[in-house]
Amino acid sequence: MTRSARTIRLPALAFALPLALIACGEPAVDDQQDATNLEADLGNGNAGDPALNAALAGQIMVDPTLTQSSNDDAIRPPPEPMGGAMPPEEAGRRADTVDPRTLKRAPAAAGDCSACRQADAALTLGALAERQTFPNAAACARTIGYSALWANRLPADLPLYPDAQLSEAAGSDQAGCRLRVVHFSSRATPQRLLDFYYTRTADTGYSADHRSDGRRHVLGGLRGGDAYSVYVTPRMDGVSDVDLVSNAGR
Repeated sequence: MTRSARTIRLPALAFALPLALIACGEPAVDDQQDATNLEADLGNGNAGDPALNAALAGQIMVDPTLTQSSNDDAIRPPPEPMGGAMPPEEAGRRADTVDPRTLKRAPAAAGDCSACRQADAALTLGALAERQTFPNAAACARTIGYSALWANRLPADLPLYPDAQLSEAAGSDQAGCRLRVVHFSSRATPQRLLDFYYTRTADTGYSADHRSDGRRHVLGGLRGGDAYSVYVTPRMDGVSDVDLVSNAGR
């Protein structure tokens, strides 16, 4: 090949190469059409889907240590704040609207607190439910499922505390079960939380039993076959952690 031939072909090659690269970067017509169809599908029909709306509006609960495993064995949130970059504790917390003048004083703690030790050993909401003493507690706990929506199906006389920041919720309606288990935090003192749940349950016919090991408090009661337990544990930052278990969910 002569020198003059090289000088002709090299500029041609340099000119063709950018055109080839530009062509590779352009999406295919089919891909563009698929993207348009997807946007249309999302904009039409799904906007009124109640399941989708509930999922988008609900609180997202993620355990960073269990993102690769089933949530059926999700670890209960720790009693102290986790490290790392996280949203402020107060984000999403509602106002405390409870008037303390409307509350009855919960009974003083008495006797041994075996329930406190059981709660310390229960690493999941399902395990905590399984340790309850009401009939079929273990059987119902084995059918438990996890979703924030279970918090909306607590009994009317055992609601979330008004300023509750929900961390986790579970429940079961299988085989006649009406099990509800939630974990939340509150800026209310342990005494106010105990007074609140004592007032709500005493007014609707529940008995009351209060136990404490000096740190954790457990308030529980019965009304026929219905039963509940409220576990309240203060944290060093002034927040109270609460686990609520009921077999009389809506």
